[in-house]
Amino acid sequence: MKDMVAKEGLSDKIYIESAATSREEIGNDMYPPARRKLTAEGVPFEHRGARQITASDYDRFDYIILMEEYNINNALRIFKEDPKGKLKLLMEFAGKRRDIADPWYTGNFDRTYDDLVEGCRALLSFLKVSAV
Repeated sequence: MKDMVAKEGLSDKIYIESAATSREEIGNDMYPPARRKLTAEGVPFEHRGARQITASDYDRFDYIILMEEYNINNALRIFKEDPKGKLKLLMEFAGKRRDIADPWYTGNFDRTYDDLVEGCRALLSFLKVSAV
């Protein structure tokens, strides 16, 4: 998403952060097969340490985009509620209410990448229209 936003010249208008809804990966860098897929696709990325979302993130961000229904349930445990309707599945922006294919379970990073590209393109289109 950051790469798409940068290519549109919108990095100064759209701020993106990544956070987990669970604690399993806190402090870990990106999963190595995901890093290999991004490298193969020519998508730049930065090294990072995973962090968990916090209750204060609800007020910090306009949208909280999640990959799976499970993530929505986890986020609601942290936020307690979603009065402003900020919690969205990424694929909703592509007109599909479904989870991103999880490569942790499927081992299929190509399918996950395709889902993410489709969802991120649709999200970026939405943000460009809603920002006008």
